[in-house]
Amino acid sequence: MFMVFLCLNNSAHKSGSIIMLIGLVGKPSSGKSTFMKAATMMDVAIANYPFTTIKPNTGVGYVRVKCVDRELGVQCNPRVGYCKNGTRYVPVSLIDVAGLVPGAHEGKGLGNQFLNDLNQADVLIHVLDVSGTTNEKGEAAAGYDPANDVRFLENEIDLWYLSVLRKGWEKFSRQIQQNKADIEESLAKQLSAFKVTQEMVKDAIGNLNLDREKPAGWSGEDMKKLAAEFRRKTKPIIFACNKIDVPGAGENFERLKKQFPELMMIPCSADSEAALRQAAEKGLIEYLPGEKDFTIKSGANERQKAALEFIRKNVLKKFGSAGVQETLDKAVFEFLKYVAIFPGGVSKLSDSKGNILPDCFLLPPNSTALDFANKIHTDLGKHFLYAIDVRTKKRIGAEHPLKNRDVIEIVSAAK
Repeated sequence: MFMVFLCLNNSAHKSGSIIMLIGLVGKPSSGKSTFMKAATMMDVAIANYPFTTIKPNTGVGYVRVKCVDRELGVQCNPRVGYCKNGTRYVPVSLIDVAGLVPGAHEGKGLGNQFLNDLNQADVLIHVLDVSGTTNEKGEAAAGYDPANDVRFLENEIDLWYLSVLRKGWEKFSRQIQQNKADIEESLAKQLSAFKVTQEMVKDAIGNLNLDREKPAGWSGEDMKKLAAEFRRKTKPIIFACNKIDVPGAGENFERLKKQFPELMMIPCSADSEAALRQAAEKGLIEYLPGEKDFTIKSGANERQKAALEFIRKNVLKKFGSAGVQETLDKAVFEFLKYVAIFPGGVSKLSDSKGNILPDCFLLPPNSTALDFANKIHTDLGKHFLYAIDVRTKKRIGAEHPLKNRDVIEIVSAAK
């Protein structure tokens, strides 16, 4: 028997550390690439004309978790990510695809080539130009209503799902009926690239009251509703209402919240967040991503101070943050309801190299101790014996549900 968190090598850990993919979507010139730069601090192509992004940009961002080290009386040193002032920054993977325009599922703009890049995304962040200064094609405009963009993109992705669902549907549905095959299993297999599961298919068919025995008789409207159900389950969308610092954007944002109360919308200025992170990197300010304020240091000149004070007054003071970090955090913890779990041991909180609380894993809601063991390494799940809640020192079983910020020791018979 051994404690898993002491035995994993770096490669095994890294393969499971970035466990989700967040897709950045939106029309051209909405600020997606700036959002990507602000979230990852990687160099990406940024310009105020459509289709700046040709090949998808991928990078690593971080979500914030209150670290458990202070509660346990230690100072952590993460193997990946970092920890500042008691806040753990846990890595997630991001992909920024080319701007989507109406008709993208039919190949318009840069077409479904870039929709396909989103296949494996767990959640989508729609970077919405809330200022109304660009039209549906990403061209400069005045007084454009951003409400037009809210539904168009959701509709484009639903239609993309529908196009995949309809491929060979007539033959596929007839074969299912003739062979009396399991419709849930067959559809889940057909849509596996979208992470559609048998349980999702079963729920969707039930919600729409479709005849599971006669899929060949499903109407075109049935198919549209089915595609939308699958999209909502596998690609939920959160809105980063970008360019909030542009005159008129605040009023648009408040109107959108009233118009679409069911949607999660966050005020955002990707430009401001990128500027703050760059200033912090250059030592001009003290600032942590997502914080409500910053401290200007002595090295900043008057022009830089003026620009920073503009951001403080017009973004941070008005909206509480620049919105980029808040959007990532809410996408993972409020929208997807993921939980952060720390591997640890009752007698020892460090790994074989002396790193204290080196890891933090993000798991889906309702994950169990066994799920956690499998996430770290399949051998640990296969030979799972029991787990221990490090805080309470109580032994817990395989099906014990985990809570956010649990510290868990896995005991396994694996060698």
